Amino acid sequence: MAVFITGVHITFAMEDSIEVILQDYAWVFPTSRPHPIVSACTGALLTGLYGLWSVFTMPGFRKIPWSLMVPYLPSSKDQTQNVMKLLEGRRGRLADLGAGDGRLVFAASSVGFQCTRFEINSVLVAYARSKAYWRGIPSSQAVFVKKDLWKTDLCSYNNVTAFLAPGVMELLREKLLKELLQDALVISCRFPFPNWPRKSNVGSGLDQAFAYEISFVRSHLRNPPKTEMK
Repeated sequence: MAVFITGVHITFAMEDSIEVILQDYAWVFPTSRPHPIVSACTGALLTGLYGLWSVFTMPGFRKIPWSLMVPYLPSSKDQTQNVMKLLEGRRGRLADLGAGDGRLVFAASSVGFQCTRFEINSVLVAYARSKAYWRGIPSSQAVFVKKDLWKTDLCSYNNVTAFLAPGVMELLREKLLKELLQDALVISCRFPFPNWPRKSNVGSGLDQAFAYEISFVRSHLRNPPKTEMK
């Protein structure tokens, strides 16, 4: 389940989704005269789902300001493939920013990138590390670090992938402009950077990915194109 909001509304995202599900399947679970056994089973199922969702999201939320919180947003297969298309021809170190399960790191490390994923949620870090272990991926190719990305200097990475929420894209934009080297490439999943000129983009809808060359972005911001006078 993907959630696109930040702040206090995150804690209600699961409830909203559950409510929609129940509305869509009202014919299965009639609300006018619910059977007590059906009601009990449904309640137990939804409680379990909410508990699982909380395990993956809440540990990290308690440690960072509300304004910088990002919900758990796992990348889809198509989205991962789109990012890999934009990384074609690139090499070096890659920093993956977001609140997912690390599948993009596994894909990038398989083609030679030295990947580091920054994650504040200890549960997601442990989950990703265990997946890397069972897949036999060496730590020299894929590292999962329990660290707040907002307190991490990214100057040593020439590739950055980000799958965050719209509310933090402007803050991340300023951070990357300040820290990244001229030859860095930034790829944003689903949500583009405001006011940044794109090098290219791949996919459509929720699986769309956008690529930005930092050197071109800086040049564009220093010398914005003049608007034609009418």
